[in-house]
Amino acid sequence: MNPTKKDIHDIRSWASVRETSIEIAEAIFELANDDEKLAEQIWEEGSDEVLKLAFAKTKADKLFWGEQTIERKNV
Repeated sequence: MNPTKKDIHDIRSWASVRETSIEIAEAIFELANDDEKLAEQIWEEGSDEVLKLAFAKTKADKLFWGEQTIERKNV
């Protein structure tokens, strides 16, 4: 494993603390190149690119970004 990559357990914990779907957390870290500070900024500001990538990782019709529910049909 590449030591610069965030461990999936760390990403799951990060998502859980923020009440965010794991697919969204994974997409955020992928776009942030595993930089936690940048990931936090993306999470706070939002990103259409994250949503497209997150929905590509799942068949779910709804994902959660904090307190917001995002529906696939709106992406």
